[in-house]
Amino acid sequence: MAKPSKFAHIVYRTRRFDEMVDWYERVFEAKVQYRNPALAFLTYDDGHHRFAFANLSVLDPAGAASDGRADAGVDHVAYTYASLGDLLDTYARLKRQGIAPYWPIRHGPTLCLYYKDPDGNRMEFQVDSFGSTEETNAYMSSHAFASNPIGVQFDPEELAEQFRAGVPEARLLARPDGPPAPIPREHGIGTVA
Repeated sequence: MAKPSKFAHIVYRTRRFDEMVDWYERVFEAKVQYRNPALAFLTYDDGHHRFAFANLSVLDPAGAASDGRADAGVDHVAYTYASLGDLLDTYARLKRQGIAPYWPIRHGPTLCLYYKDPDGNRMEFQVDSFGSTEETNAYMSSHAFASNPIGVQFDPEELAEQFRAGVPEARLLARPDGPPAPIPREHGIGTVA
């Protein structure tokens, strides 16, 4: 079994967006990597982000997207795999067991598969898209990321087939141009992209 190589980050849903970002900046001496009115990504080390915040006051102002979980709180936890091959091996192993991701997406800094456990807790299995922290941080400061911080969906079967056919990993990890993917209802914050 391909195991995650590290714990990557945690994402919080909040209606106290500014307070939460400020608190994590002060407590962890974290730096804001990217921020818009709906999302913020912070890090306390050389990672592209260790915390992210989804501003429910913008993404779900009426609280209509409730999925039976608390409105605010942990959205998901993320685990990084050492390679695209490890991530795709995990995808294939879970698929054989009848476990499918509900959201395959190329965020840009990462290529990700989101899953839900039987209680509805969400987790992200990811692989970094760039070879260095500097490249990732530059991308997160770019217009390409700012114009679409959500990312572009992909078909994991098609990706696995391309990987097996020998398409270069850098090409498979690159996020193509495209409109922001809708956030699936299963993600608990509506369908706002």
